[in-house]
Amino acid sequence: MQDGRRPGRRVLERESQTAAVTGALTDLCGPEGDAAEGAAAGRGGLLVFAGPAGTGKTTLLAEVRRSAAARGCTVLFARGAEQEQHTPFHVVRQLLQPVLAAAGEDGRRELLGDWYGILGPAMGLMAAQEGTAPDPTGVRDGLDWVVTHLGVRRRPVVLVLDDAHWADAESLDWLAGYAPRAAELPMLVVLAHRPDEQPSHPAAFRAMTGPGGTRPHVLGPLTPAGVRALVREALGEDADEEFCRQLWAVTGGNPFETVELAEKVREKGVEPRAGNTAALPDLASQVKGAGLLDRLERLGGAAKRFAWAAAVLAPEVSPAAAAGLAGLGPTEAAHAVEQLRGARILTPVPDADRPRAPAPAARLRAVPDDGPLPAPDGGGKLEFVHPLIAGAVYRSVPHGFRVAMHGQAAVEVLDAGLGATAAARHLLEMHPEGDPWVVRRLREAAREHMGSGAPEAARRCLARALREPPAPEDRGAVLLELGCASLLHEPATTINHLRAALEEPLLAPALRETVASRLAQALAHTDRMAEAVATVADAARHATDAPGRLRMRAEQFMWSAFSADEEDAPARSRRLARLADRITGRTRAHRHILGLRAWDAVVRGEPADTALHFAERALGDGLDWACDDWGYEVPLLVASTFMYCDRPGRSEEQFLDGIAAFERRGWRGGHLASGYTLLGYLKYRRGRLAEAEDFARTGLEIAERMGTGRLPVEWYAVGTLVVVLLARGRTEEAHELAREHGCAPRSRPPSPSPTPRPSTANSCSPWAGTATRHATWRRSAAGSRPGACAIPPGAAGSSTTPSRSPRTTRTGHATWRPTPCAGPVPSAPPAASARRCAPRPPSHRPPRRSGSSTRPSPGSSSPRPPTNWPWRSSTTGRRCAASVASTRRPSSSTGAWRPRPPAGRTGWSGAPAAN
Repeated sequence: MQDGRRPGRRVLERESQTAAVTGALTDLCGPEGDAAEGAAAGRGGLLVFAGPAGTGKTTLLAEVRRSAAARGCTVLFARGAEQEQHTPFHVVRQLLQPVLAAAGEDGRRELLGDWYGILGPAMGLMAAQEGTAPDPTGVRDGLDWVVTHLGVRRRPVVLVLDDAHWADAESLDWLAGYAPRAAELPMLVVLAHRPDEQPSHPAAFRAMTGPGGTRPHVLGPLTPAGVRALVREALGEDADEEFCRQLWAVTGGNPFETVELAEKVREKGVEPRAGNTAALPDLASQVKGAGLLDRLERLGGAAKRFAWAAAVLAPEVSPAAAAGLAGLGPTEAAHAVEQLRGARILTPVPDADRPRAPAPAARLRAVPDDGPLPAPDGGGKLEFVHPLIAGAVYRSVPHGFRVAMHGQAAVEVLDAGLGATAAARHLLEMHPEGDPWVVRRLREAAREHMGSGAPEAARRCLARALREPPAPEDRGAVLLELGCASLLHEPATTINHLRAALEEPLLAPALRETVASRLAQALAHTDRMAEAVATVADAARHATDAPGRLRMRAEQFMWSAFSADEEDAPARSRRLARLADRITGRTRAHRHILGLRAWDAVVRGEPADTALHFAERALGDGLDWACDDWGYEVPLLVASTFMYCDRPGRSEEQFLDGIAAFERRGWRGGHLASGYTLLGYLKYRRGRLAEAEDFARTGLEIAERMGTGRLPVEWYAVGTLVVVLLARGRTEEAHELAREHGCAPRSRPPSPSPTPRPSTANSCSPWAGTATRHATWRRSAAGSRPGACAIPPGAAGSSTTPSRSPRTTRTGHATWRPTPCAGPVPSAPPAASARRCAPRPPSHRPPRRSGSSTRPSPGSSSPRPPTNWPWRSSTTGRRCAASVASTRRPSSSTGAWRPRPPAGRTGWSGAPAAN
């Protein structure tokens, strides 16, 4: 048994592990091995094998692959590599590229479906388009969809990952979330890793393979009987019993070391007799550690340099590329390859293990081996016999020489057409020398990483570029790019980088405005609204041209509108009104100002026609929700303006457009969560409580996947879902949801931020009984008929149209009569009570005077929400209609959120799909 790279060795003393594999394959394919029949009702699952280096994990996985292929399964295989740990999606590409390559261009587009534009850059199929960077959540959702689709079309599927501890973070993030779902699909996921080398990322992988996850099958050392079988397989059946036992004592029963030592004994011509056992310790020292390096030295300078080059280029090595890096001619290189193969240091990559890159469409293609160097047997690529050997050879390269080889390797990779991302891992190993070429290539790699949905990899490249360092005129741009790449992981660090960029004296004026805009956005989203306002105000004062000044003023108006501690809101409103009356609406800045003017009209209680006039002007040809430079806050406010001005259909249209835009861009994090949450709130206001619950739950599920740091978007989703549950009379469920998310009655919700803040969760307990009583009366008034409910004001599709009071209609102050329900109605409360139950927008109170505060007074049980959020669910929860029908959306056994194809394309109906 060998933990090497050549399958075919016998699997010895692994009965429990092979039994687990046999049982899992039987569950997957059926007892008779009929994959087509068994997969129809087959059960997948997750198998994890753990053990120290050399204990036979690779040989066991080779047996898994052989058995799965014999049963008719589709086998996807990948292997982690120590040198490729920081290459995003390295493992995912190994898994899927053979399938994509065999499918052809049309087949690839069919397999990836609507996710082609999002996953294409991550899979190396296409270059990322400018301004279309998906977020990591969007890429993971796309991989979920594609692998699930592949598993259903080509079932049963066996996904095998060797050396999982060396897999890249992006692939591990996806696999850790997807592997538990294999039990629901005709798919078996098999992992092998070293428990003593678990990656520091991510924690989900450690939970999946550790005590809290799937119990791993541990591979231990072989017994003396197992070692005896391996020795006699290598040296002949006449090997002495005592010799075999002494070899077991020397190797400790490690299968890899046993095979290597037996091969060394055969190479030296030592007879396997009891009298020769004294030679075993010396021979064992030659197959590992310093002995291995001594053996490499004895092969000569050419072989040593070739091995060093192979270690730098590992895991898979093109002989031509290694020869060029080692400075060897074709003849010398061919001789070095033969020496290293004979010394069991290098071996050809088996055809079955070599991923085939997708043909011409792929940006990452194999390095052409067009020189006279003969290809090794079994294919054109080489690899080390074992990762232990690769690591030992790499660490033996003198440090200065290794750095120089990485620099030359980066040039070779770029000249071969592999792109900046393939060269980045070599550039990261170089010493900073102030080389503009290195900075330029690292920035190019960072842009490609961002376009493929790997911002953490982009951050590493840009941080290294900053240490190079860049030229003074480029330093501000590098700081801006670094700040944008760090936003998802380290928002506080992002602010520091952007502040430093603003202090650069050579920063171009247009770039300075972009930096100020991004800094204000980062400050606002980290609960520092006053600083955001001050940042864009200062940028407006120092703007050098009219368009830049107008853009900064627009952002100043926006963040001021969101600030709960604004000093002089009436004065700001007057300035905004004067500006909105003068502009034409042709530019994006103009439309954003008009949208802010529309929302300000809602907050100040101006006539609805005024707010709608500016909202329609703001829309123009449409507002872009998924715009990197301008954000989605103003489109959100325009949609909310329609909602509060009794245009729910128009509002819903805008929210659906926003959701579709987010999904097309692959933004499936906070943006999408906000879109679904707001759409749920709109459905709640229209009385469609079942749909409202479904959308609010979807928003909460997406928000929870972003982490457990109590992000504002999670609070909003919890608050919206709580009011919906209370409106439906499910008080206990609402209480449980609030407790689960730490929303105790006296807990403090997040301070103002760019999106609305429902304060429901922190105050649900005191008024839950009141809301339930209102809901009970509503159900009684509706006759307890399934689906019957009292429709809030402006609900589209209602059988009767609410009539207005003859009084002048002001936004949010329309007087509504209750919507009658068909059938007999028990004695209902007077119309005034019904009006009190209707949700009202934030303008039911006059604007605060200058200097007033919305902070809670001493002794108050919860903070009072500001008056300028698009909804106030702390009060609307007890002013809502109730529905008897309780349609809970089904969820998977694992609770995982199932992705759907991007909105606006095939299969999108505008309604949330059930899990």
